[in-house]
Amino acid sequence: MEFSQLRIFQAVAEEGSITRAAERLHRVPSNLSTRLKQLEAQLGVELFLRERQRLQLSPAGKVLLDYTARLFALHDEAHAAVQGGQPAGEFVLGTMYSTAAIHLPALLARYHRAYPAVNLQVQSGPSGELLEGLLNGRLDAALVDGPLELAGLDGVPLCDETLVLISEADHPPVRTARDVEGRAVFTFRQGCSYRMRLESWFAHYHAAMGRAMEIESYQGMLACVIAGSGVALMAQSMLDSLPGRESVAVHALAEPFAQATTWLMWRKGMVGANLNAWIELQQSSGVQLAQQARAYG
Repeated sequence: MEFSQLRIFQAVAEEGSITRAAERLHRVPSNLSTRLKQLEAQLGVELFLRERQRLQLSPAGKVLLDYTARLFALHDEAHAAVQGGQPAGEFVLGTMYSTAAIHLPALLARYHRAYPAVNLQVQSGPSGELLEGLLNGRLDAALVDGPLELAGLDGVPLCDETLVLISEADHPPVRTARDVEGRAVFTFRQGCSYRMRLESWFAHYHAAMGRAMEIESYQGMLACVIAGSGVALMAQSMLDSLPGRESVAVHALAEPFAQATTWLMWRKGMVGANLNAWIELQQSSGVQLAQQARAYG
């Protein structure tokens, strides 16, 4: 097996499609198909099963994917070790959409300048998918909604967020979920922690939540709310960044629904040079994480 083959295998496993994996790796699909067939021939097993136009991992493929993540981690660790523990190699950071838009840009730019030997990749998604990515080794660290107590993971708080409900501009004040009972809700797909918070908010007031309309961008949610089609929940910092925010009514939520904390999470015992460098960079930006993270390392 070659690392280049394993990179292709990992990309196809994560994308579920040779075409999308080829786009991600900037390769042609036929090349990926050939390399995968060579890998399967070398191993003597099928790594993928085709189900409903999507490639699914076979049992052997699931085993190999776990080993692939561990091999890449060891590769990066060895690379850093021979360079005196300096950050280098792959570092894959997962993040919620709002965190990626608001809190990451300046930190990403500083990290790239400070550690050019690190190939930092950022993958956005709902908290549930990010946690799954941590546990299966696809991600080295992730910024997710917390606090969290999951076996196999450690973490530290990154920042606090104020959550607000938005509606069309002329909507009466919203004091409880009963004031918007039955209305459509614009949200991300299943696995989104803010969606689960909103569902808990409705349940707390024994109010029926309307149909969940899944939209993959905050800009899209805002546009639908402006049009009077329903309501949405988002961080105040996210709303403040969106053009058109003045065209909606903003409703404060009562505790314990008004506040959320974004956490930096990683697998226990996996605080390497790249993650330590990220934490120290955040510390220099006023986020006190480094000492806590070293305690977990």
